[in-house]
Amino acid sequence: MQTSPRDAASRRAADALQAYTLSAEGWRDSPSETLQRVLADLLHWCDDTQRDFDKALTAARTRHAEERDGGGA
Repeated sequence: MQTSPRDAASRRAADALQAYTLSAEGWRDSPSETLQRVLADLLHWCDDTQRDFDKALTAARTRHAEERDGGGA
């Protein structure tokens, strides 16, 4: 059975969040707190690398909508 692009994207995100916060003892923070930490760290990264977080977020929302509606590859 082939994995849909949406399922693959969701799995990549889950893997990244787990790698970001899982320790041998389990979650360091709740999944919600982890998401907040990742987003805050990405904001810092954008500041340091002069990237436009809001522009990237807008583009990501567009991509998400396309993939959700079946238009993305």
